[in-house]
Amino acid sequence: MTFELCRQKMLEAGLQSWQVDRFALDFERLRSGSGGTLAESELIPVQQLPRLSALPTAEGCEALAQTAVIKLNGGLGTSMGLEIPKGLVEVRQGLSFLDLTRRQIETLRSQNSSPLPLLLMNSFHTRAASLERLQGFSNDGDLPLDFLQSKVPKLRQDNLEPVRYPHHPELEWCPPGHGEIYAALRGEGMLDRLLAAGYRYAFVSNIDNLGATLDATLLNWFSQSGLDFAMEVTARTEQDKKGGHLARFASGQLILRERSQCAAQDLAAFEDIERHRYFNTNNLWLRLEALRDQPLPSLPLIINRKTVDPTEPTSTPVYQLESAMGAALSAFSATQAIEVSRRRFLPVKTLGDLLLLRSDLYRLDERSQLQAVTAGPLPNVRLDSRFYSTYEDFSRRFPVVPSLLECTSLEVRGDIHFGTGVRLQGPVELSNPGPDPLHLP
Repeated sequence: MTFELCRQKMLEAGLQSWQVDRFALDFERLRSGSGGTLAESELIPVQQLPRLSALPTAEGCEALAQTAVIKLNGGLGTSMGLEIPKGLVEVRQGLSFLDLTRRQIETLRSQNSSPLPLLLMNSFHTRAASLERLQGFSNDGDLPLDFLQSKVPKLRQDNLEPVRYPHHPELEWCPPGHGEIYAALRGEGMLDRLLAAGYRYAFVSNIDNLGATLDATLLNWFSQSGLDFAMEVTARTEQDKKGGHLARFASGQLILRERSQCAAQDLAAFEDIERHRYFNTNNLWLRLEALRDQPLPSLPLIINRKTVDPTEPTSTPVYQLESAMGAALSAFSATQAIEVSRRRFLPVKTLGDLLLLRSDLYRLDERSQLQAVTAGPLPNVRLDSRFYSTYEDFSRRFPVVPSLLECTSLEVRGDIHFGTGVRLQGPVELSNPGPDPLHLP
C-alpha cells in the first residue's frame, strides 16, 4: 500500500514531477482515511449574497486589459456517445462550443482594443483536436493557447495499487478533476507567464457553458473588491438538487459541498433546495497574484467508487481521486460568492440540454453569444434513453429541432422522428409503443 507503484507508472507515462507529487498527496489522504465527508451539523445554510443585478452596470472596464479567459476543455463527449472533445460538439449553425468561444473573444478584443488571451485547460485526449480547430487564432506575445491537465492512475479498491486493464489500457487512467487547475497553472509555468505579461485576473468557466461570457460589470466588481477568489452561484431548483451547494462553517467561511462529500444520513438535507439555496455555476474569478503568493489550495478529496470499465459492472472496482476547483472558495484568504441569473449557467450535460440550446428558445446575437428569447423557465426535457442515448441517435431523430417557445415540458417515449414545422405547446408527452419509428409530422 505504498505510492511507489503509482510513481513509477506516472513517470513511465511521461508525467512531470509536479503532477506525481500532487497525486501523492491525494493518495496519502485516501490511504490514511482523511478524505471524506462534510457533515450537515458542521454547516450553516447561506441565506443571502450580493447579486449581479444590484451592481452598477459597467459598459467597459480598465481591468479588461489585465484579464485572461480560461476555459476548461479537458472532457470528451462520451456521455453523448462521442469520442471527440466536448468543445467540438456542434451547438448551432455548424458552430461548436469552441468556435463560439473563439468568436466571443475576437469580438471582445475588437470592441475593447484589448489583447484578452484565451487559454484552454486541455487534457491528453482533447489537446490535438482542439488546437487544430483554433488554427489561425492566437494570443498576443508568447502566450500559448493552452496548458495541459494531468492524468492519474485509477486505484484498485482492495489494495490501492494502480489497476491494470490490458484489454483497454487507456481505462487505467482518469482525469484528476478540474481542481487541478491551480497546480497546472503553476506547474506548467502558465501563471508566471501571465503575471510577467501584466495579467492580474482570470475568468474561468467550462467550455460547454455558453452563458459564461466575460461580463464587464462582474469584472469591474471583482477587480475593485480586493478579493482573491469569487464564485458565481445561482438559485437551486429541483433539477439541481443532486449538484454541489454553497454553505458556511461556523466561522463564517464559505464552503462548497459536493454530493460525494455528503454522508448518507445527510442526503435529505443536502437535496433540500430551500435549506441550501445556491449552487456553483463553475464560473470563477481569480486574482493571479494571490495564486502566486500563497501555498497551493488544499482542496477536499473527492473519492469516486467505480469499476475500471464503467460499462462493465463486473470489472475491477477502483477509486478515482478528484477535486473540484470551486472548493478553493474555502482555501483562499479573501473569497466571496455572488448570485447571478440562470442565463449565466447554460451547461450541456445531456442531449436534452443540447436540444434546448439548438431550439428557438435562444438566438445567437452579433457577439456570438446565446440570448434567451423569453424570460420564463426552460422546459424540462426527458428523452427515451433507448433511442436518444447517443449524439448519432439524437441527430437522426432531430434533423430539425421543433419549436419549443410555447413548450413547458417535453417527454418522449419510444422511437419518434421529428420533421420540419413541428411546434410543441404546453406540457407535451409523446409516446410510440410500437416497434416501427413514428415520424412527425
